[in-house]
Order: sequence, then structure tokens, then C-alpha cells
Amino acid sequence: MNINAPLKKGRKYDQVLAGAREVFLREGFEGASVDQIARDAGVSKATLYSYFPDKQALFMAVLTSQCQMQSEQAMGIEILQRPVPEALYSIARSFLDFLMSDFSVEVFRVCVAESARFPELGRAFYDSGPKLVLDQIADYLASERVQRDLDIADPYMAADQFLQLCRADMLLRKIFSIETSAAPEDMDRVARETVATFLARYQRR
Repeated sequence: MNINAPLKKGRKYDQVLAGAREVFLREGFEGASVDQIARDAGVSKATLYSYFPDKQALFMAVLTSQCQMQSEQAMGIEILQRPVPEALYSIARSFLDFLMSDFSVEVFRVCVAESARFPELGRAFYDSGPKLVLDQIADYLASERVQRDLDIADPYMAADQFLQLCRADMLLRKIFSIETSAAPEDMDRVARETVATFLARYQRR
């Protein structure tokens, strides 16, 4: 399996991704079949295989596309131009929306379950998801705009701390099916407290 092999794109590429996303979310990685994905996407198996060599590559393409879309929403230019506390709140809230989504939790479960058999799947998941977010937030924290307000010597460490504060306990409760969803007001509260705690540590005096 070569997860990092370049994938050609075409007219039905997005159609295949949309169908695959629904099947993976509904059936999980192990339960999802290429036949079912092709049916849900409304394409032939030959068309599907013309884009993706195997189910693992398709799974990672779905994950990557979702992470990129989330990143564009959370780290858009308009958001990053706001005052730092407002920008941090928007980033935290957007991150929580994605983190607590059914898709994100299911992907996390799948990658943990499959990473022993397919270590490259775990690496690809980390690189296209957690590491991507961490790198982007670290770049933002290292920017001149942020450094005027915050005293951050190690942006990468600060970004990791920020994300860990966002996760709080609600992620574990959902992963373990203790709760099936997070209320918007709870995510708002966690985002606000994340920013307050982060600023208390790093704001210039």
C-alpha cells in the first residue's frame, strides 16, 4: 500500500470522495467495501480504481480533504487578521467543531484500530490531521502580529498546549461513547476557557 502515491483527479473525483465519506462514516473502515463505496458514489468500480489504488488510499484522501477544508475555515485570512484573542477563540471553536464531529471521532477510532497492521496509515493520519493543525497554529503564533501581543519563545510547544486545552475531557467522553454529542454551549465554554488560560500564560505584561 502506497498512501503517498500521487492520485490523478478528474470530473468524478469529488463524487467518489463524497460517497466514500458517507460509507466510511456509516460502516467504519473495516466494514466499508469498495463495491458499496462505488454504489454510493454513483460510479463504477473501474472509475473508482482509476482514482484510487486501494481502500486505504481512498480513506486517506477523504481524511486529507476534510482536514484541508477544516483548515481553510479555521485559519482563513479574515480570521487571522482579527485581534489575537478573537482569532484564537475562532480557531479553538472551529477546531472543536471538527474534533467533536462524528466523522472526526470515527476516523480517530479507525486509525487507532488499523495503525498496528498498517503503520503508514497512522503516520499519514497524523501528518494530514494533527500535525497539519499543529504546524499551522505554530506558524500563526510565530507571526509578527501575534508576537506583538504574546511572549511566545517556542510557538510549536505553545500550539500543542493550545490544542490540548481545546480537547478538554469532552473528546474522551465521545470516543468512549459516554456521550454521543457535545452541546454548542459546552464547546463555546471550552473555547473561551482555552483562550483565557492561554492568554494568562503568554500575554505580554
